[in-house]
Amino acid sequence: RRPPAVICYICGREYGTKSISIHEPQCLKKWHQENDMLPKHLRRPEPKKPEVSPIQAKGFCDLDSLNEAAWISAQNQLVPCDICGRTFLPDRLIVHQQSCKPK
Repeated sequence: RRPPAVICYICGREYGTKSISIHEPQCLKKWHQENDMLPKHLRRPEPKKPEVSPIQAKGFCDLDSLNEAAWISAQNQLVPCDICGRTFLPDRLIVHQQSCKPK
């Protein structure tokens, strides 16, 4: 059985329950650096951490609900290509569009 993992709401990758608190601030800092280098029309608002209310009286969160909300948040960061419609992170969209050909 795999140890429990938490999905980062910024990048969509899985991290251990202990390391996610270390990863998220670093990921957000990297996100700001990359977003600031994008052309103005591709810049995005800062991703907001999804709030999942505790479901138990002890204050524990449902890990599946938390991960689903984080995954949706990460997917909302993607931008569609005007030519083919595939979605990419904005900095990768620029690279993709250099080689994307209309059908």
